[in-house]
Amino acid sequence: MADQESAPGGAGAPASREREPPQGGAGAPAAPERKPPQGEVGAPASPPRRYALVVGRFYEELAGRLVDGAREALAEAGVDDVDLFDVPGAFELPLGASYAVASGRYEGVVCLGAVIRGETSHYDHVCAEAARGIQEVQLRTGVPCGFGVLTVETMDQALARVGGKRHQGRDAAQAVLRMAELRVQLAG
Repeated sequence: MADQESAPGGAGAPASREREPPQGGAGAPAAPERKPPQGEVGAPASPPRRYALVVGRFYEELAGRLVDGAREALAEAGVDDVDLFDVPGAFELPLGASYAVASGRYEGVVCLGAVIRGETSHYDHVCAEAARGIQEVQLRTGVPCGFGVLTVETMDQALARVGGKRHQGRDAAQAVLRMAELRVQLAG
């Protein structure tokens, strides 16, 4: 398999969007909207819970499976308001996550992608910078950003991590949900 490289893709507008149904019935009090001051680090997002998936599409089959697992985990947690943003590959995930966080619309960002080792050191650079960049975004902003990036030697290893006993997309979404919950808990 070739090293991860930037491939042409549709970065930009959300690829898909799901909405959470309105809460409560007639006469039910509306939840107060909490908006953190612009640029405040660590401030919890306002309800309803809204999450972004930023997806490196270099390995399209793996990307699709990672997205499916993340969506399942979010739906099981009662999150239906999910925006999907495509980027060319894993190296672009930190910038995509930074854009999503800077919009102020998301309680968390799940970064998904894959890097499969090739014949050069390109793999090492892409893996290290994707991990460093995603971590930097969440530490700088206080908004949880999950690392759902497969870093593997072979396609078989990648496929084993998007189904069966483990699912990296699901695991990354669950980590973001837990950290968003902790953020709100500690802010309250």
